[in-house]
Amino acid sequence: MAGVGRVTVSERRSMGAVTVRRPYYKDRMARESVAARRARAIQVFDRLDAAMPEAHIELDFTTPLQLVIAVILAAQCTDKRVNMITPEVFRRYPDAATLAGADSAELEKLIHSCGFFRAKARSLKGMAAALVEKYGGEVPRARADLAALPGVGPKTAGVVTIHIGGDPAFPVDTHVKRLSRRLGFTRALDPDHIEADLKALVPQDRWAKGHQLLVWHGRRTCFARSPACDRCVVRELCPRIGVPKKTPKKAAGGAPRGAAVVPRRPVRRRAPARSRRRA
Repeated sequence: MAGVGRVTVSERRSMGAVTVRRPYYKDRMARESVAARRARAIQVFDRLDAAMPEAHIELDFTTPLQLVIAVILAAQCTDKRVNMITPEVFRRYPDAATLAGADSAELEKLIHSCGFFRAKARSLKGMAAALVEKYGGEVPRARADLAALPGVGPKTAGVVTIHIGGDPAFPVDTHVKRLSRRLGFTRALDPDHIEADLKALVPQDRWAKGHQLLVWHGRRTCFARSPACDRCVVRELCPRIGVPKKTPKKAAGGAPRGAAVVPRRPVRRRAPARSRRRA
């Protein structure tokens, strides 16, 4: 129980003196049929495509092998940093055979700045060795074959296949996962389930571009912590699931004017001992 004269946090919140953050949902989108969700998804991708028609993968590459290398290096790293590293990597290791036989220390030194360089070096060498052994050094077009390579999972395989004319896919990276849940396209957490939900919403010929549009929108507008909803082209179509709604902060200086604040109990000070003796 709070002492007399103290204002609790809950009381301050009720008076509006504390900013309250809570998930923000649009009631009109809380429940919708599958058909309505599909129609809304098409509208979302139409608007994103109109706003970002130039959306494309931002990793630099010229061959399928170079794309696989770049996507592996891009894990937990920015595309900009990867593009600074890969020119020298591509020059020193122009094919799968030379990459498979690369000196580990030399390769780690080349890719050091992209993070997790030891694990990524092992993945690159293992992937290249498997390509030489199973596919004659060529990158397979089938997603399942790619995903089975060392260091290449379903997401990396999907990103590669949609850019080299392989199996169709809707790869789910961190941006696609966040936006697809925020937009109410899925409730799943597993990337495979999220991809299945997204594939069911849009036609197959829009999967590749849809993936890239969500990636671009996530990097430029729909940020993880503080999305720029005020300038979002799909804000009327987005339920903003999980996005905190900010209550305007009050001016500094305590509770707002007119708030019922319990007054503090006056503190009684005892007189010094010498003064009491004289009395």
